[in-house]
Amino acid sequence: MGGHLSVGADRRARFEEVFDAAYVPVQRYVRRRGGGDETDDVVADTFMVVWRRLDDVPSEAVVPWCLGAARRCLANQRRSTKRRALLRDRVAREPAPVHDDSGDADLVAALARLDDEQRELLRLSVWECFGAGEIAVVLGITPNAVSIRLHRARRELAGLLGAGKNSDGGGHSSVDTRDRKEER
Repeated sequence: MGGHLSVGADRRARFEEVFDAAYVPVQRYVRRRGGGDETDDVVADTFMVVWRRLDDVPSEAVVPWCLGAARRCLANQRRSTKRRALLRDRVAREPAPVHDDSGDADLVAALARLDDEQRELLRLSVWECFGAGEIAVVLGITPNAVSIRLHRARRELAGLLGAGKNSDGGGHSSVDTRDRKEER
């Protein structure tokens, strides 16, 4: 077991040597190439690579090897920044998502009368376009349970919408929420 500790200590000592030799040059390299606010993150990523690939770092070219790793980490950071900017632009161009307060007063009122679980089921189905299997993963229930509960939620919503538009009573009384919860 002592040999194992020696290998760990040797690896740590080697990393410290590489770190001491390359930290300042790597930091300057990243800063000069426009690392900006993310300079520290890129430098940290670089030394994570160094740690993982410590056996690949040539003793005679520690700083150049580390600068090569920094160059690739900086490129990864730039790609990530570009992807985030593209996503932000795409989301900004998309129409705003429909929320409960979107304008159809009857729908808003009917949704408000459903319980939280029914609203979530309907949102996952309609807004996210998820099928029963995907909804089951989100909610941690079986696809069969999703199908049953979604059917009930749709039936209740339809009843609430029908009752709201066609009667003075303003409510759906054929499905009692308390009874439904006891069935579960």
